[in-house]
Amino acid sequence: EGIENEFGGAGRVTGRRGMGGSGWATASRYDTDGGKSFFIKQARGGDDGMFKGEALGLQALYDTKTLRIPKIYHHGVLTDGGTFIVMEYLDFGGAGSQAELGRYLAKMHIAPPQDPQAAKGLFGFPVDNTIGGTPQYNGWMDNWVDFFRERRLKPQLKLAGDREMSQLGDVLMRNLDSLFKGIEVTPCCLHGDLWSGNIATADGQPSVFDPAVYFGHSEAEFGMSWCAGFSGAFWSAYREIIPEAEGFGERAKLYRLYHYLNHYNLFGEFVS
Repeated sequence: EGIENEFGGAGRVTGRRGMGGSGWATASRYDTDGGKSFFIKQARGGDDGMFKGEALGLQALYDTKTLRIPKIYHHGVLTDGGTFIVMEYLDFGGAGSQAELGRYLAKMHIAPPQDPQAAKGLFGFPVDNTIGGTPQYNGWMDNWVDFFRERRLKPQLKLAGDREMSQLGDVLMRNLDSLFKGIEVTPCCLHGDLWSGNIATADGQPSVFDPAVYFGHSEAEFGMSWCAGFSGAFWSAYREIIPEAEGFGERAKLYRLYHYLNHYNLFGEFVS
C-alpha cells in the first residue's frame, strides 16, 4: 500500500518475495503491475541513521554515472517505530568481466564529485556511516593525511584497546606524511568496502552494493583488495585510466591496515 501511495506511477503491488536479511533488518522484493520492482529493507527500532547513510552513499555512487547502482527512492521511519529504505530492484548476476569492472571503477574515481564540500576539495561525507558494524566517522577535513589519521586509524586503534598496538600506531601516525611526498590527493567518490561479496553485475554492467561511501583518496578503495579477487585484467584496465602513482605499494599497506584493524575489532582476530 505504501508503494502504491508514494509512487503513483509504479502501479499496484502484485507480488512480494522475501530476500533474506541480517540480525537487524529484513529485505523484500515488491513487484508492481506497472512493470517496476522495488527492493525494500526494514529494521526494527532504532533511528534512520544507518539507512540514511546507505541512501546517501548509494546516491553518491549513482551520481557518478558509471557503475550500475540502484536508484534510491525513499528512506525514513515507519509508524510503528521501525525504519526502512526503498530502492530500485536490481537482478544481480555474477562478478562479470574483471576488465569492465576495472574500467568502470576508474571512471567512478575520476568523476567530478557532486557533493559541494567534496567539490571544494574536502574529504569526508555528509553523514557518518558504518564499515561492517563499526562506526565510520566522516566529518569533513581539508587535508587527506589528517583525515585518514583522525577519522580512520585513530578510531580503530582506540576501539581495539591494545596498548602495544596503540604505541605502534602512534609511531605510524606521526610519520604518515612521508608516504605522500610528491603526490597530489584529490577527493573522489569511494565505495569504501569493496570486496568480492559486494561486487556483481546488473543489466550487463558491473555493479557494487553495500557501500561505506565517503570522498577520499582513490587508492584507499583498495584497502580490501586482499579479499576482492582483482585480476591482472582488472588492474590493466584500471591503470589505463588512472596510472599507478609512485609509492602506491607502501600506501596500499596503509589502506589495508584500516580494514585489518576493523576486521580485528569486528571478529577479534587478525587477517592471516
